[in-house]
Amino acid sequence: MNASSAPAPAADALLARISAAYPALSKQLKAIALHIEKNRDQVGIEGIQELARQCGVQPSAVVRFAQHFGFSGFSALQAVFRDDLARQLAPGRNYRSRIRDLIEAGPGKLSSTDIAREFLAGSVAGMQELQATLDPQSFDAAVDLLVRSETVWIVGARRAFPVAAYLEYALQHTGKRVCLVSGLGGMQLGQMRSVQAGDAVLAVSFAPYAAETLQVVQAAGARGAHTIALTDSRMSPIAESAQAVLVVQESATMGFRALSSTMGLAQSLFIALAYALELSHGGAAA
Repeated sequence: MNASSAPAPAADALLARISAAYPALSKQLKAIALHIEKNRDQVGIEGIQELARQCGVQPSAVVRFAQHFGFSGFSALQAVFRDDLARQLAPGRNYRSRIRDLIEAGPGKLSSTDIAREFLAGSVAGMQELQATLDPQSFDAAVDLLVRSETVWIVGARRAFPVAAYLEYALQHTGKRVCLVSGLGGMQLGQMRSVQAGDAVLAVSFAPYAAETLQVVQAAGARGAHTIALTDSRMSPIAESAQAVLVVQESATMGFRALSSTMGLAQSLFIALAYALELSHGGAAA
């Protein structure tokens, strides 16, 4: 591809190419790839010096990254994300800008209600971004895997554990055999001995990615199970071998990340599964 003569691909298509090439990239190029995926809105407006600084690399590495994916240089790659930024939903961006402005302005002591409102505004922004960026093919693939699996294993540690616990509760209403990999007593790998080929593993993990969750995914995969990853990057370790990857990036307010978007995605997955199962059992009107 010659970026100077061919139209730039859509941002989603470019991110898919980057994700596919990620395992073979050098350490520096991997750092750039992760930054671009998690900050796609900023890539369209920040300069090469700033991007390089945030990635901990030299500007020349950013140029090499762009050329690796067929662009003449950083500006040609940036144009893809600049066009993408122009199409994004404005309300979510407005909320985020207001939160950042509030923090940077340092208005003094905030009331408890002020803090609550800012956190809620951040959650709204995150939900709007998820709605705009949800990959329909990946979501449909995740639902299809759950429909076809008799047993669903669910794993999530630390910050991801509440999401895993909710999914266990919700999926019990579908008639599926559901098992929460609790890791009680450090016996999560022992639980994996009961995994059978064709089972589904719902794994929830965010950076810095729980080692226990990755171990479960790898052990289940070795026994022929399919993995559905709920994570913050297509390049996360639990996404590498997953058959369906659902990417969700939570908003951060005052240094704390919410779980509202991830919970919304988990609930959507359950409702879509319940709907599909009802249809398969003849619930739709003739």
